[in-house]
Amino acid sequence: MGNVAVIGSQWGDEGKGKIVDWLSSRADIVVRFQGGHNAGHTLVIDGVVYKLSLLPSGIVRPGKLSIIGNGVVVDPWHLVKEIASITEKGVTVTPENLLLAENATLILPMHSATDKALEAARSAAKPGAEIGTTGRGIGPSYEDKVARRGLRVCDLAHPELVKEKLESLLIHHNALLKGLGAPTLDLMTIYDDLMQVGEKILPYTGVVWKRLEQARVAREKVLFEGAQGTMLDVDHGTYPYVTSSNTVAGQAAAGSGVGPKSVGYVLGITKAYTTRVGSGPFPTEQQNDIGELLGQRGHEFGTVTGRKRRCGWFDAVMVRQALKVGGIDGIALTKLDVLDGMQELKICVGYELNGERFDHLPASSISQASVKPVYETIPGWSGSTQGARSWAQLPAEAVKYVRRVEELIEAPVTLLSTSPERDDTILMQDPFLA
Repeated sequence: MGNVAVIGSQWGDEGKGKIVDWLSSRADIVVRFQGGHNAGHTLVIDGVVYKLSLLPSGIVRPGKLSIIGNGVVVDPWHLVKEIASITEKGVTVTPENLLLAENATLILPMHSATDKALEAARSAAKPGAEIGTTGRGIGPSYEDKVARRGLRVCDLAHPELVKEKLESLLIHHNALLKGLGAPTLDLMTIYDDLMQVGEKILPYTGVVWKRLEQARVAREKVLFEGAQGTMLDVDHGTYPYVTSSNTVAGQAAAGSGVGPKSVGYVLGITKAYTTRVGSGPFPTEQQNDIGELLGQRGHEFGTVTGRKRRCGWFDAVMVRQALKVGGIDGIALTKLDVLDGMQELKICVGYELNGERFDHLPASSISQASVKPVYETIPGWSGSTQGARSWAQLPAEAVKYVRRVEELIEAPVTLLSTSPERDDTILMQDPFLA
């Protein structure tokens, strides 16, 4: 048995939480390797809804070790709040089942302040020019990490170093905030609050790369859990309308401290239609009754922000591209039941731009905003797929839709999800045995 990495193949919100939870029953360890608390996963287990944004989805499974890797940027206040929230629902969280990488970078108050001020400035300068960030400080925290002024989890054990680093950070951020016309921040207020919250998260801190090496030697099964989606990758996504980290499978290695061979089978979570939150190009978006119908049926509101998601037809060109750059071996197709009862369905099989046909999404933001989708229309189905747990329970036309998706994206459907419930899943191939 090998390891498995789960990543999104669209713009996030593909239903990774349920699939990771479902797969975690087969794993020993679940690892988050990038992003922060801007990414939301919703799990529905025995009728209980868990909304996670920083904790690995495996935390709700007894007997599993959940790890927050070094590639994640961590808001310590949010982490404490999220632990308290799921503890109230009966989930046990202790240093025995949660491990936080000592070399993970922290998100601090100046990061969220800068994030919001920059978005406001973009909007004021040119309405509609906002990137669409969550305002939670993810991007500015990654910027500080790359600029080598970031404050890391391990620093919390050294109060004088914390104060020294905060002084350096505030020189940068207060100058920026002042220039943007936003309130500046006080050093000692942040320092005192950080020292208090630090005492609560330090017990979970440890050497993640060493624990994962022990897992490799002991042949424990590791599930790497990605956040967001490939088309939000800072290099391969619809730049600049992307997140601030790499979301592809290669980041699973760098963001947790293992070699690339340890990543194993890469499973791409893929929604049976397409959604996007916030600004940016969206070739197959349906700003009409179809888009509204998909949004209502799919309950398309962001787990973290509550923002309404934009909805459209399945984009096979984009997903195929995501599979190639993300190293995806097979997909888990989710929310097929949302398409129940629709008379006909459309799939994007190409793009047109200035009279030229494209089989990929161009890198230029101008081209991405200008391409027109080329659709293939196929029949829908009148029966229900909701809750199906075998191929035999699916309408014939639903099976044809899935098979056509496989042909167009050039990859197999490994899992098929037919509702938010954990067990409403059809398994074609166990990724851990692939």
